[in-house]
Amino acid sequence: MNPETHVDTAAAMRDVLVAAVPDLHRCCRDPWTLIGSAAAWLAGAAVTVADLDVLTSARDAQALAERWHDRRDDTHVPADDERFRSRFARFRFPGLPVEVMGGLELHGADGWEPVRIDAIVTVAVGGLAVPIPAVAEQLRVLESFGRPKDLQRVVQLKRLNGSNS
Repeated sequence: MNPETHVDTAAAMRDVLVAAVPDLHRCCRDPWTLIGSAAAWLAGAAVTVADLDVLTSARDAQALAERWHDRRDDTHVPADDERFRSRFARFRFPGLPVEVMGGLELHGADGWEPVRIDAIVTVAVGGLAVPIPAVAEQLRVLESFGRPKDLQRVVQLKRLNGSNS
């Protein structure tokens, strides 16, 4: 990864986490976790981070939508809506946008199924406790999503363990 990009990513991640994580801890009554590129980056993978993806319950997504109503970006339309459904909203934050997916479901061979995270670890960032899926869980979820960008993240996460498989 380009060191300049890494520095920019680090600053952007710090800014968005400092701005959003305290509200996530205050507003969410159910467990929540970061997923996607931000979670992979926090685990140490050399990935590009475009936004902060937050997996919550549908009820917590509604609470966050109320809390962050003045930050809401109603112009953004999520991609892949035929494969994913959730109580979705995108919010403007310093550093990076925050995308909340409440009750995220993935459409696969067996129809709509909830995206679940079975093992969460906490990383400390600037004194904040930030939940992310364990690397094995990130691999499982990203592989189930199956999009090219997710499979690229799988490759980067596998490199953390020196595994090329």
